[in-house]
Amino acid sequence: MSDESRAELLRARELAPKIAAAADQIERERRLPAPLVEMLHEGGFFRLLLPRTLGGAELDPPTFVQITETLAAADASTAWVVCQTTGCSMVSAYLAPHVARAIFGDGGVLAWGPPSTSRAVAVDGGYRLSGSFNFASGSRHATWLGGQAPIVEADGTPRRSHGVAERRTLLFPATNARIDDVWHVIGMRGTGSDSFTVEDVFVPHEHSIARDDPAERRVQAPLYCFPQSSLYASGFAGVAMGIARTMLDDFLALARDKTPRGYSRTLRESAVTQSRVAQAEARLGSARVYLLSTLEEVWRAVGRTGTLGLDQRVRIRLAASHALAQSREVADFAYHAAGATAVFTSQAFERRFRDIHTIAQQLQGRDDHFENVGKFLLDLSPDTTFL
Repeated sequence: MSDESRAELLRARELAPKIAAAADQIERERRLPAPLVEMLHEGGFFRLLLPRTLGGAELDPPTFVQITETLAAADASTAWVVCQTTGCSMVSAYLAPHVARAIFGDGGVLAWGPPSTSRAVAVDGGYRLSGSFNFASGSRHATWLGGQAPIVEADGTPRRSHGVAERRTLLFPATNARIDDVWHVIGMRGTGSDSFTVEDVFVPHEHSIARDDPAERRVQAPLYCFPQSSLYASGFAGVAMGIARTMLDDFLALARDKTPRGYSRTLRESAVTQSRVAQAEARLGSARVYLLSTLEEVWRAVGRTGTLGLDQRVRIRLAASHALAQSREVADFAYHAAGATAVFTSQAFERRFRDIHTIAQQLQGRDDHFENVGKFLLDLSPDTTFL
């Protein structure tokens, strides 16, 4: 780990207690409070994956995961917003330098979400975008929003590029959208993953990108050889590991003193508890090492070759999905083993339990990622959309 990466991780560790102190407010208000957002800006946490030419950290993926893990140990919603918005910021490597500075300079934050409906009509100089977009984590703190849409000509004919329908991600000021308060959920409440709608908004062509298309990439540093999906998968796995680590540590502390009703010994004196704690520790620790070592190995290889192959993307997807799945299992163990203590809102068990199961319900938690990796390992053609 470089000195710069070590310093970024240290800043995360220093900020963690302040994030933890705001956790109840984050949960109650369903978004990050303004003072915390300001601290995240001051610490550069929205700039972790921005190019150095834009004043970003251009951080290596293994350190990025450790930062999301550290933040999630304090509050998962904060870590999720940082991961999502910094992942979005990787589009800066595909924009003309003056456009990237206009969007991300002076503390700019970009958020987006997948479309439910979208359409971009080609006009002189750009596009007229209309659509609705969901799960826009961090949108309440964003200065810019993005929407992916198929491109159509003025007569409604789909535009095609290299034989396939063209889709682009269009970036526009957040003030051009209507954000709808729909994020009423059981977990990860503080992410503010609301929906937004735009109607016939003009977006200049230079404010659009074909996401992860090497032909449009302008910054050739190793980090930007990684598709955004690899950083999202890894970073959100870090969030899950941070939740699981804290739940397991909290259970270990509880087990030292709690004597369950009807028992004469503390939880830690139970042979069942001892065995299952050891298994949980091994499960989480091995998944963490697998993910970080995979990222470190791929990172070194990309630094040598300047390219990232499909086989490496598959390895990252497998390690990240495995880490998330194992984190969920460890969190479930800690919650169940804590007994009735875990159901009280005065304890953090129940919030973290809700948080990790909310993570497991979204795209990064899908079990079909393993099927897709298996196809590749068996010399079949995988779906590369989320690799």
